Amino acid sequence: MLFRSAKVSAEREQAIAAQGAEIVRIAGNYDDSVAEAARLAAEHGWQVVSDTSYAGYEEIPRDVMQGYGVLAAEAVEQSAGGRFTHVFLQGGVGGLAAGVASYLWELYGAARPAFIVVEPQQADCLYQSARTGAPAKATGTVDSVMAGLACGETSPLAWRFLRPCVDWFMTIEDAAAVAAMRIDRKST
Repeated sequence: MLFRSAKVSAEREQAIAAQGAEIVRIAGNYDDSVAEAARLAAEHGWQVVSDTSYAGYEEIPRDVMQGYGVLAAEAVEQSAGGRFTHVFLQGGVGGLAAGVASYLWELYGAARPAFIVVEPQQADCLYQSARTGAPAKATGTVDSVMAGLACGETSPLAWRFLRPCVDWFMTIEDAAAVAAMRIDRKST
């Protein structure tokens, strides 16, 4: 069973359902879907599998984050020995960013690329964490067209990896994200 926030597009939901997943759409954002998944899991004896951590729940998110390192390993393999100077990472709760950055940091050590985490302007929990030095909540509405990144709370586990290795945190407006999605890569 996969819990999705209300803003996730129908196309994404259909693609996931086509792989056999049962989708539960939550009337709210990512944080609401995590809370509802945890509530129903406790009620029914289910196991939550998520990349965000919270009090008493870190083992599975650690495994998920480690799995995200496969993305980095594949990119390194496909680069045929090329080196990355900068890596832009999606924000969200920080799980994917932590998994990719920690893999590359371990692989390259001091010669690692610069890491830049990007998240929606109104869902700036990681940016706020960087400002305060501790896991923080977003300051905005968390409502974004970047539904999968519209997260209000930083994963404490992910923050332990991000704090020492991310060079910059930045936010992006929804309009800029929409414009970027419309870029024709063939013409660039």
